[in-house]
Amino acid sequence: MSMEKTFNAAEAEARISAKWLAEKCFAAGANWDGAKDSFSIVIPPPNVTGSLHMGHAFNNTLQDILVRWKRMQGFDTLWQPGTDHAGIATQMVTEREMAENGEPTRAEMGREAFLQRVWQQKAKSRGTIIGQLQRLGASCDWDREAFTMGGAPGDPDASEQNFHDAVIKVFVEMYNKGLIYRGKRLVNWDPKFETAISDLEVENIEVAGHMWHFKYPLAGGATYEYVEKDEDGNVILRETRDYISIATTRPETMLGDGAVAVHPSDERYAPIVGKLCEIPVGPKEHRRLIPIITDDYPDPDFGSGAVKITGAHDFNDYGVAKRGGIPCYRLMDTKAAMRADGAPYAEAAAIAQEVADGKRTLTESETDALNLVPEDYRGMDRFAARDAVVAAITAEGLAVMTTETVTDEDGAEQTRAIPMVENKPIMQPFGDRSKVVIEPMLTDQWFVDAEQIVTPALDAVRDGTVKILPESGEKTYYHWLENIEPWCISRQLWWGHQIPVWFDADGNQYCATTEAEAQAQAGAGVALTRDPDVLDTWFSSGLWPIGTLGWPEPTPEIEKYFPTSVLVTGQDILFFWVARMMMMQLAVVDEIPFHEVYLHGLVRDAKGKKMSKSVGNVVDPLDVIDEFGADALRFSSAAMAALGGVLKLDMERIKGYRNFGTKLWNAARFAELYEAVGADAAPKTTQPTPQATLNKWIIGEVGRTREAVDAALTDYRFNDAANALYAFVWGTYCDWYVEFSKPLLQGDDAAAKAETQATLAWALDQCILMLHPIMPFITEDLWAQTAQRDTMCVHGAWPTIGAEAVDPQADAEMNWVIGFIEGIRSARAQMNVPAGLYIPVVRLEADATARAAYANNKALIDRMARIESLTDADTAPKGAISVAVGAASFALPLKDIIDVDKERGRLEKNLGKLDKEIKGLSGRVNNPKFAVSAPAEVVEEARANLAAREGEAEVVRAALARLAEI
Repeated sequence: MSMEKTFNAAEAEARISAKWLAEKCFAAGANWDGAKDSFSIVIPPPNVTGSLHMGHAFNNTLQDILVRWKRMQGFDTLWQPGTDHAGIATQMVTEREMAENGEPTRAEMGREAFLQRVWQQKAKSRGTIIGQLQRLGASCDWDREAFTMGGAPGDPDASEQNFHDAVIKVFVEMYNKGLIYRGKRLVNWDPKFETAISDLEVENIEVAGHMWHFKYPLAGGATYEYVEKDEDGNVILRETRDYISIATTRPETMLGDGAVAVHPSDERYAPIVGKLCEIPVGPKEHRRLIPIITDDYPDPDFGSGAVKITGAHDFNDYGVAKRGGIPCYRLMDTKAAMRADGAPYAEAAAIAQEVADGKRTLTESETDALNLVPEDYRGMDRFAARDAVVAAITAEGLAVMTTETVTDEDGAEQTRAIPMVENKPIMQPFGDRSKVVIEPMLTDQWFVDAEQIVTPALDAVRDGTVKILPESGEKTYYHWLENIEPWCISRQLWWGHQIPVWFDADGNQYCATTEAEAQAQAGAGVALTRDPDVLDTWFSSGLWPIGTLGWPEPTPEIEKYFPTSVLVTGQDILFFWVARMMMMQLAVVDEIPFHEVYLHGLVRDAKGKKMSKSVGNVVDPLDVIDEFGADALRFSSAAMAALGGVLKLDMERIKGYRNFGTKLWNAARFAELYEAVGADAAPKTTQPTPQATLNKWIIGEVGRTREAVDAALTDYRFNDAANALYAFVWGTYCDWYVEFSKPLLQGDDAAAKAETQATLAWALDQCILMLHPIMPFITEDLWAQTAQRDTMCVHGAWPTIGAEAVDPQADAEMNWVIGFIEGIRSARAQMNVPAGLYIPVVRLEADATARAAYANNKALIDRMARIESLTDADTAPKGAISVAVGAASFALPLKDIIDVDKERGRLEKNLGKLDKEIKGLSGRVNNPKFAVSAPAEVVEEARANLAAREGEAEVVRAALARLAEI
């Protein structure tokens, strides 16, 4: 049965994937040769309720390339799959669907019933992301699929991999070692979901904002001489002030101010440092006085240079407050409304004033309980409170004023005073899922004392035990870990690993793996209440490598596959996941989790812009697979994966890689036509020992390519591996070797024909095998269609041939022939010679090697370069252009073949157009303002366009120079 004319990706991918899965081709240890070591990767677990996006497609393609490559080499390979329970995302998806279905709310349902509902949601949606990864061709051991809450209470499908027990065990052990504690710290707070979230779940978005300027009156009506100077020290403003001016984008937080800070070097405020000023909002008779302090945080050149310190509602202020012993007063509740609890404002303000005066000391809990929101603002939404505070301060005359010019009804210009409010863009934090503004919030949370476990993680990278690629990742890793803060591991959700700590009525803590153990610690009859919080998903996923391999049980998988070989992940989670896995594994089992870490960036669009739904440039990988096939998407992923480079997804390139697959398919059909393959043919797995120069040459090219691909993949240079394969398969094998083989296949020499058939088939097999890790579907189909095989391609033996197979004489001869044909073709194209026209060539100078190469391959050269005749001469005839091939030189008499004046005019017109473009692009690129103000991707695109136009201009100038020879 002959091959189909084209490869039907939609039909073949489903069929091949089903067969791989049915035959357990991806099982741990499949295709192991019994001698090589293990090679293992743990998948960065996608959200269980998620779906495949371009980042997943890219990341998993790279992992799959490595795994398939190592599996074919005979390593004992495991690609460990699984999904993350994704606390906040899964709870959100479930509640959204419940609302759409008209089901009771989470609160109405209660915790136990709600968790059962989430387990149903997990079971329903779990297959989506897994099925999509399989569509991509991911060759994970799917029978070992793990889940970060596997085995937790309510799990309807508890597996042998009881991940939950491992997580709880680690928490208890770390708690008992003093590595985990409960405390009050500032965290990112999502008011919609009413939970702490990690920095990674915060999107900082530029929005239109305002900066209000207010006066904080000095206590007792005190005054000082305020002096401003220019850069040369000349006085430009001198006035007596009874206030200090501050600028803020969040006036509603002024109620919780603990101090005003200025930089120690700021001479303007030196006279009032240590004095008190009044917060200009709230009932006048109860206004608090706060100190003016110095700290390195304020920037003297920004705003007024004075900064209000609200430690409970700003991360920078929190640092200043901790350094200066300034109390942190929380103003908002869990929904970001102004607090309505606690004692009356007058009482609370009086206590706070005693603290500021040094007459009273409060514990952290007492400080947090103090509600400094005046009655008029209590219960207000934070943004409504902002408007109210601004209005009150302005009405009292404590807004800093400026002037504006307006035109009255008579057309006359009038100057009037207005409050100083700057309209300016600000970066505002939003919850990536809730889409509401995140509030820095001082709350009770559980923390890992990261300082106690960070040193081994740092040392492992410093001493080379773990290697991070690219090297820039190591610098980031060091920076984060050397400046590590306590790690907040609790979330105020219901879906997740519930904190295994119980409290008695006095607040005493009892940490245990079960409630019975906690009760035993507390004693009979002591009523206990379990902490309602759950663990952050980063805590459980921090145990991913050992947890998925069966720890704490001493499983065979732990013995064989841990530590894992390499982790392939995005650079954006280097700290959130990679560093935490390092810390956790070293703290728990005193072992690194992986030997190498390959970090990649975000996949961007063709112009280098970040993909965004609002911009409309998001690409769905499933749409790409539907249109071009999984292989084309995978090859594009590999081709753009330059180590440390920008990842630009170009649909035209993906289309080109689909055409690349078609080129290989057509080469196989050519081989079938000449009986080099066939359904009944034995596989050509044995390397031929040919006599023909052409066949010797292609064997050497296979060896060179195999070495290049292996070297590239070893160093995680996926783009170099893809480029080497593209150049060899398309250029060397399909374009040159297939064309060169036709005379031998069509000739009368039976031995030469048989030898070429064998070599053609063998080289095709090598193309298929080497391409398989990147393009698994088309190669698997070709493998099956081109011979009777003992195994599927996924278990084919990776080639071992190397550069030792290069025959120097054959290599030199064939490369000279190719160089000659390319030189003639290039000259013809530049001079616009009709493609099908055969032309004469004059040989001016050539050594014996060049002459022999031409003579041995005359029929091929003449046909492929469209040469009518070859004659020898000492000098080039008039009206000829020169062509050099190595040490040999030739001339092409074109005077009577082309219209020289017409070609010169065409080329000069093209050059003029190019020079105009180059001038415009050069002006933009060399303009310092453009480089600073334009987006990075726009600057990069302009530079790339300039380089391209300059290259085209050089080609045209070379063509004009050749025309001048005629």
